[in-house]
Amino acid sequence: MMWKYIKRYLPFAILAGLFMIGEVSMDLIQPGIMSRIVDEGVLGLNNGGIGDLGLIWKLGIRMIGLVLFGGLCGALNNVFVHMSGQNIGNEIRKDCFCRIMTFSFPQLDRFGTGSLVTRVTNDITQVQNFVSQFVRGMIRTSMLMFGSMYCMFQLKRDFGLIVLCAFPLLVGCLAICMSKANPLFSKLQAQLDAINAIMQEDVSGIRMIKACVREIYEKVRFKKANDELIKTQLRVLVIFAFMNPVINALMYIVVAVILLVGSFEVGGGGATPGNIMAAITYTTQLLNGILMLVMLFQNISRGLASWKRVREVLRNEPELKDGVFAGDTAKQGEIEFRDVSFTYPGSSQTVLDHINLTVHQGETLAIMGATGCGKTSLVNLIPRFYDVTEGAVLVDGVDVREYRQKALREKIAVVLQKSELFSTTIRENIAWGAPAAAMETIKAAAITAQADDFISSTPNSYNTMVAERGMSLSGGQKQRVSIARAVLKPAEILIFDDSTSALDLRTEADLYAALQKTNPKSTKIIIAQRIASVRRADRIVVLENGRIAACGPHEELIKSCAAYQDIYHSQIGEEDEKHECA
Repeated sequence: MMWKYIKRYLPFAILAGLFMIGEVSMDLIQPGIMSRIVDEGVLGLNNGGIGDLGLIWKLGIRMIGLVLFGGLCGALNNVFVHMSGQNIGNEIRKDCFCRIMTFSFPQLDRFGTGSLVTRVTNDITQVQNFVSQFVRGMIRTSMLMFGSMYCMFQLKRDFGLIVLCAFPLLVGCLAICMSKANPLFSKLQAQLDAINAIMQEDVSGIRMIKACVREIYEKVRFKKANDELIKTQLRVLVIFAFMNPVINALMYIVVAVILLVGSFEVGGGGATPGNIMAAITYTTQLLNGILMLVMLFQNISRGLASWKRVREVLRNEPELKDGVFAGDTAKQGEIEFRDVSFTYPGSSQTVLDHINLTVHQGETLAIMGATGCGKTSLVNLIPRFYDVTEGAVLVDGVDVREYRQKALREKIAVVLQKSELFSTTIRENIAWGAPAAAMETIKAAAITAQADDFISSTPNSYNTMVAERGMSLSGGQKQRVSIARAVLKPAEILIFDDSTSALDLRTEADLYAALQKTNPKSTKIIIAQRIASVRRADRIVVLENGRIAACGPHEELIKSCAAYQDIYHSQIGEEDEKHECA
C-alpha cells in the first residue's frame, strides 16, 4: 500500500540514490589516493626513498576535486531525499485526514481523538523519516560496508580477512539489540496516544477541571502517562546505549589487529605504511557504516510500527456506505420513521424500540421526554449519523440509506446540543453551511436567530474573531450563532436538539416566531426540556424508554398523557393549568 505513494515520487528517490552512490564512491576512492600520497609522494618507496612533491600536488588536487564533487552529490542527495520524503508524507497525511472525515461516529469513538491526532502527526512523521532514511541510508550503509570490505581485500587480503572475521560478531550484536528494541516502538506510539488523549480532554474541559478543583488529579494522571512513556523511551535508549560502545570496541579491536599484522607485514615487505593508513580508514568507514545501519534499523523499525498504525486508518472503510440517490424528489421535508429500532454499536441496550412516526412538510414537531429516553438518538437517524438497527427512516419518501450522504445532508440543517463554533469570524461561522452567502443573507439569518443585536454591538461586528471552540462567547450567544448557521442553510428540514436551553423564554419565543415567518415551508423538529419551548408546536411526541408514549398537540396531551402532565406540573404548576383550562 505504501508503494502507491512512493511510486508518485520515485524519480526523486532514484535521483537521490544516484547522487548518494556518487558521494559514497568519492569516499571510497580517497583512501587509495591517500595511500599513494604517503607511499609514493612522501616516502618515495618506488623512487629510492626520494619523495615526489609534484605527485603530492597532483594527487592532492585530485582529492580536493573528489571531495568537492562528493559534497555536491551529498547536497543534491539531501535535496531529492527531502523532496521524496516530504511529498510522500504530505500525500499520506492528506489521505488519512480525508479518510477520517468519512468515518462514522462509532469508528471515531473506537480510534479515539488522541490516537487519531497521533497517527496523523507523529506516526506519519515517523513514516516520512523512514522513507527518507531508507532511500539515503540503505545505499550509503551498503556501499560503505561492502565497498570498504571489497577495498580492504583489494588492498591486502589479510586485512580483509580480519574485518570479515569480526563481521558476524558485529551483525549478531546488532540483531540482538534490535530484537529487544523493536517491540517497544509500537508501545511508544500507543503511550503517546494516551498522552494526546489526556491533553485533548483536559484542555477542552479546563473550565470544569478548575470548577471541580481537580487540577491535582489531572496533573497526577498526566504525570503517570508521561512517566510510562519516558520509561519505555529510556528502555530503548539504554539498549542502544549498550550497543554503540560494544560495536565501537569490536571495531577498535579490529583496528588494533590490523596495526599489529600490518607492522609485521611492513617489516617483511608485504605491506606499506600507506596500505596500513588506507586499511584503517576503510575500517573507520566500515564502522561508520555499521553505526549508520544501527540508526537506520532503529528508524526503519519505528517507521514500520508507525506505518501499521497509519495503514489501519487508511484501510478502515467507512461503515456508512453511500447510496446512489441524488436527492431530487416530489416531496420536500417529509420524514417517516417506519418501525425503527436502534441500538448503539457495541451495546446491547435498545435505545429506540419500534418507532412509527410521520412528520409532514412544514410541520413543527416537538420531542420531549426524560433524560436518556432516546430523543437525540431519534433525530440523529435523520441525517444518517447512525444507521437504524431495524426498520427504516425515510426522507421525502426515500430510505436515507439510499441517498448519497452529501445529498441527504444538504436537505437538513442541524443545531446540536453542544454549539460547535470554529476559530474564525462570526460571519464565517454563520456561513459555514452556505459559504457563498451574501452579507445581507447572513445578517437576515442572524436577525431570525436573535443574534444580530449582540453581534452588531461587538467592535468588529460580523468580522469579530471567535476564540477556539467559541470560548469568547457566552452560552446563549454561541447557541444563537449556531441557530443562525442552520437558518442560513437552504434546508428542507431544521433540527433543533435542545439548542435553545441557554436562551430566556422571551428570546426563545421571538426566535420561533421569526423562524415560522421566514421558513414557513421548512419542517422543524425541536427537542426541548421546557414546556414553554414546545407548547406551540403542531404536535408533541413524548418518548418513554425508547417508545412513543403519546403524540399530539399541547391541548390534547395535557388532558390525556400522564407523563406530559407530570412534566407540565413540575414546570408550570397546577394553578396555571386551571387558569389555562378555564
